[in-house]
Amino acid sequence: MDRRSFLLAGAGLALAPTIAAPASAQPSRFAAAARYSAERLGVSLLVIEGGRTLFEDYPRPGGPARGWELASGTKSFTGVMAAAAVQDRLLAWDEPAAETLPEWRDDPRKRRITIRDILSLTSGVGGPIGRPPTYAEAIRAPATYEPGQRFQYGATPFQIFGEIMRRKTGGDPLAYLRRRVFDPLDIRPTHWRRGADGMPHMPQGAGFTARDWSVFGRFVIDGGRAGRRQLVDREALDACFAPSQANPGYGLSWWLLRPGLIPPGPGAGIPQDADLRGFTDFVMAAGAGNQRLYLSRQRDLIIVRQGRFRGLRRAPRWSDAEFLRLILDA
Repeated sequence: MDRRSFLLAGAGLALAPTIAAPASAQPSRFAAAARYSAERLGVSLLVIEGGRTLFEDYPRPGGPARGWELASGTKSFTGVMAAAAVQDRLLAWDEPAAETLPEWRDDPRKRRITIRDILSLTSGVGGPIGRPPTYAEAIRAPATYEPGQRFQYGATPFQIFGEIMRRKTGGDPLAYLRRRVFDPLDIRPTHWRRGADGMPHMPQGAGFTARDWSVFGRFVIDGGRAGRRQLVDREALDACFAPSQANPGYGLSWWLLRPGLIPPGPGAGIPQDADLRGFTDFVMAAGAGNQRLYLSRQRDLIIVRQGRFRGLRRAPRWSDAEFLRLILDA
């Protein structure tokens, strides 16, 4: 029996075959977390602390080179895209979106909506959680609440932001994100879904390998830096992690694991007040199928978890609080 087989057998992991972990990894330390993930259709689990990979596991059909749909984990790229655009002076967080969307200037609510309102999901423009509208459909959606009044989770605000970036850059928003962030980090999506208008979905649809998603996480933890190069202004990036009054648990496209968090909906697995103790240093990108990118600057910790998705009604019960305890208590 080789070292990898011995370590996994000793850990008692009743999982599908995995790739070999790095020599410095401690597979048995994270056995419970790996089992929890695999039992809930997990296909990847990656734990990196202080720049060192502690654990890497790919139950079938996962693999280190295989990308998986991030679902709403895609949303968190928009905040980083916006931070880059702030640095490039394409926009400002508190500028009215109507400066770019003249269609909104005669609407008493829409003309006061800012970029910050849109990405904090407090613009007053709601919409369904599922299929994203086209960019044109999104900007026609009504504002049913005053800006800042209410947190409304859904796809439409991110498609609105996509249209704003299309007009600001004069091209494809994904091309801007690739040029400013992905290419310098040497990461690339394995796929990215587009709508009937040919434009990239902003609230969902990106696919990444666990390793590339973790590289993006490293860049965020490092305050927009890649090695010695500052790709995105740290102050602009950190605005993504400031909560709104309407939802203390959501920033600009990122979840903040803090008391008062309002989750996207029932069954999402995102912890509420009673479960948040010990996790307030974490921010999170999250998507259906329990796609997760957990980041803690305080702990210098990156956790990537990806899984298969069988629909919300058929999805196994998931708890971020339980899973994080298994990681942190290891």
